[in-house]
Amino acid sequence: MRHPGWHGAHGWHGPPPPDWHAPKWVTLWVPVIASFVPQILAAVWTLRVGDFPPREAVGLLALAAVGPLALIAARRFPGPVVAVVSLAAALDLFVNPHGGPPYVALAFAIISAIVRGARVWAWVSVGAAWIATVGAAIALGREEWTPGRIAATTLGILIVFGIGEGIRGRRERAAEYWRLAGEREQSEVQAERVRIARELHDVLAHSLSQINVQAGVGLHLMDRQPDKAAEALASIKETSKAALDEVRSVLGALRSEGTTDAPLVPEPTLDRLPALVDAIRGVDVTLDNTIVDAPKSVQLALFRIAQESLTNVTRHSAARHATVRLWAEDGGYRIEVVDDGTGAPAASETGGRGLLGMRERAELLGGHLTAGPADGAGFRVSATIPMEGSAT
Repeated sequence: MRHPGWHGAHGWHGPPPPDWHAPKWVTLWVPVIASFVPQILAAVWTLRVGDFPPREAVGLLALAAVGPLALIAARRFPGPVVAVVSLAAALDLFVNPHGGPPYVALAFAIISAIVRGARVWAWVSVGAAWIATVGAAIALGREEWTPGRIAATTLGILIVFGIGEGIRGRRERAAEYWRLAGEREQSEVQAERVRIARELHDVLAHSLSQINVQAGVGLHLMDRQPDKAAEALASIKETSKAALDEVRSVLGALRSEGTTDAPLVPEPTLDRLPALVDAIRGVDVTLDNTIVDAPKSVQLALFRIAQESLTNVTRHSAARHATVRLWAEDGGYRIEVVDDGTGAPAASETGGRGLLGMRERAELLGGHLTAGPADGAGFRVSATIPMEGSAT
């Protein structure tokens, strides 16, 4: 997919450059025909008005045809072709002492060589041929080689080189533009993959953790307190249903690219924190939230940080009590989750992916997150998201 132009510190500025390429047969045969026809007609005209022996006449026609025919190989051998055509053009200048039409094949050979990466071949071949031609004309005393003719021919050659460099520059700019576009697209795809991975991890880790706890309670109480076991099973059913809906929402976002389909479940906000806390089993959780209003992106990040922190508390800390505090202070939204356990979530079997995901959520909104042992005992997760720049 090709994107329109964008602005950025390392991106393309302005509209995309032209990205049109002629068919290959056009770039191959149009230069051949466009140079062959005028040069052969000019040679035939020269033979008609002049008195040339048969051998010289054949040589004149061959000289007129060698440049255009050499252009057939310009695609594969642009360097050698421009050298051959330069030599033919230099000889043509001597064969037609009174001027005549320019050697058109030389212009196509120069442009072809520059565009196809044989810039050195073009400059060296044409420069050497032109200097040798002018030097030979002066040494032989050719009167038709006036300063005006030399200057005009030199200017024409430089104009052709300028056209070739311009075409090459345009192609390089187009290639750079689409390269940056491809890199940006890959970055966007990778960022979306990371976002989806975070969502799936947070949803599944929390839900499966609660299901695991409830299943353990149900098994433990199945014989002695079947009513409590039934409550645990009901909780498992509700938790698994909610998790399934959220997973479907994440997967639905993948399938609905470019559509306006609404997600099955809205992104969680801080209003769902009480329900999250009530669903925790095995740990007494205290919630203190004084954030009344915040951007949706901030609410989602804070909710997921609280969710993942509580998941780690129930799975790894062996804690009996945890506190979740959210408040606004010094131009930032803050969250702190502290437990009285002994576990270290960073050393869990998940390889610390939960902590990594929480840290990424905070940093994406310009904030930061710290996690480590709390004062005295337990574990503490703290994050700050600045108010400025977090609005959506």
